[in-house]
Amino acid sequence: MSTVPRERIDIALGQRSYPILIGPRLLDDRDALDRNIAARNLLIVTNETVAPLYLAKLTAALRDRRTAALVLPDGEQHKTLATVSRIIDALVAERMNRDAAVVALGGGVIGDMAGFAAACYQRGIDYVQVPTTLLAQVDSSVGGKTGVNHPRGKNMIGAFHQPRCVLADTDTLQTLPPREYRAGIAEVVKYGLICDRAFFDWLEANADALVAREGASVMHAVRRSCELKAEVVALDEREQGLRAILNLGHTFGHAIETAAGFGTWLHGEAVAAGMVMAAQMSQRLGWLAAADRDRTVRLIERFGLPTAPPRIGAARGRELMGLDKKVRDGRIRLVLLRELGKADIASDYPNEALEATLRAHFD
Repeated sequence: MSTVPRERIDIALGQRSYPILIGPRLLDDRDALDRNIAARNLLIVTNETVAPLYLAKLTAALRDRRTAALVLPDGEQHKTLATVSRIIDALVAERMNRDAAVVALGGGVIGDMAGFAAACYQRGIDYVQVPTTLLAQVDSSVGGKTGVNHPRGKNMIGAFHQPRCVLADTDTLQTLPPREYRAGIAEVVKYGLICDRAFFDWLEANADALVAREGASVMHAVRRSCELKAEVVALDEREQGLRAILNLGHTFGHAIETAAGFGTWLHGEAVAAGMVMAAQMSQRLGWLAAADRDRTVRLIERFGLPTAPPRIGAARGRELMGLDKKVRDGRIRLVLLRELGKADIASDYPNEALEATLRAHFD
C-alpha cells in the first residue's frame, strides 16, 4: 500500500459512479492501478509527445495485463473522426472484446478521442482517464464528455461516456511546457468565477505559487477544481441545465479556436479570452460590477494568458457561435456572471449587448 499522500474525489452517478485519484507517482503505483482498473486487456492510447515520457512507466506498472499501445500524432488538429478510426482499428487488430478497456494517457485531445472510441466500439467498452496535462486533470478528464471536432465547429461530434476512473498523477505536470501549463490554469480560474468566490480569492493570493508549480498549490488547485466539477456533474450529467455553467468563456472560445484553425490557439488560451469577453458583456448588462470585471481580467493576465482574442470579425464570430451546441431555438445561450462566484445561463439578453461585445473584441 502506497504511503504517498493522495486525494480521492468520487463522482456520484449511481451505477456510473467512479473515483478521481489525485497525487504524485500514480503512473507507476501498481496497487492503485490494480484497485481501479478492472479490465485485464488494455489498449493504451497516447501521443508522440507523451509516449516517450510516460508510456514505458505505465506499461511496466500494468505488466500483469495484456497491453497494447497506439501512439498518435499530437495536436488539436488531429482531433478528428479519422483519428478515432485509427483507435478502433487498433482495438479490432488487437482482438479486444467488450471486457477490454481503453486507457487514455495524455491531455484533453487524447482523452476525448479515446473516450469516444470506447463509447463507439462494440456499442461501448470501459475506458480509464490518465490525464497528463493540467487542463485535462482539472476539467476534460472528468465528467464523461467525449468527442472530436468538425471543420466547422469544436466538439460537434461525440457522446457522453463516463470513465471507470481518473488517475491524475500530478508529477506529470512538471514536464508540461509553460504555455500548456498556463492554458490549464484558465479552466482553474473558471471554477472560481462560476461557483466559488473563496477559490477565486485563493487564486489571487496564490497565483505566483501556482505559476511556479509548487506542489501544495498545484494539489489544492487540482483537487478543488475536481470537487467543483464533480458536484456539478452529479447534479446534471448530460448538461440539461446547471452543467452548462462549466462553459463560461467556451462559446466565445470555441469560435476563436475554429476561426484561428484548430491548434493555433490552445483551448485554455481561447477560454481565457472568452472569459474576458463574458465578463465584459456581463458588466455591459449591469450584472457584474466593473471592479469584479477588472479583477477577472487582472487575474487572467497574472497567469500569462491572453485577454484579447484574434480579430476574426464580429460577423464571423457570431456565425461560428451560432453553430454552438448550446444554441436553443435560434438563440445563443451564454454563461454570464452575476458576481464573482456566481454564473447564470442566459438566452434572453438584449441582442445589442452581444453585438457590441463582438464588435469590441472581434472587429
